[in-house]
Amino acid sequence: METENQISRADIDAIIAPFRGRKGILIPLLQKMQERFGYVPRESIEPIAEAAGVFPVEVYGILTFYAQFYLEPRGRHTIRVCQGTACYIMGGKDILDHVCGKLGVQVEETTKDNRFTIERVACLGCCGMAPVVMIDNDFYGRCTVQKMDEVMENYK
Repeated sequence: METENQISRADIDAIIAPFRGRKGILIPLLQKMQERFGYVPRESIEPIAEAAGVFPVEVYGILTFYAQFYLEPRGRHTIRVCQGTACYIMGGKDILDHVCGKLGVQVEETTKDNRFTIERVACLGCCGMAPVVMIDNDFYGRCTVQKMDEVMENYK
């Protein structure tokens, strides 16, 4: 992943080039852009629109409609803290508050060192293991504040 200041038009054009002249490229192109940078840089919206044959506002509409796309740089690791009913009752809110406090960020923010982005999610589908936290693609059940401190150390 690159930071915002390092993204050049040449980098953007190199990602777009294999998609030119093809139909149905918008979402796959956005996915490829995000795969490369960790988010879809705003400066890529116009070139993407031109390549896909749509208006930039249509690209922006797709980016803001689908939760899978991000318009801001994200941390290397995403921490998702479940706030579904079972998790909330079993301490999910305390875990979310603790993680945010420990990292010095609010929900939907990224730490200054770009290590973590914190998300509140409605349900991770693991109610029997409540409270549940997901870091990247790893699930952690029956979490406690203490367990989260230990788990987060593995991602530094």
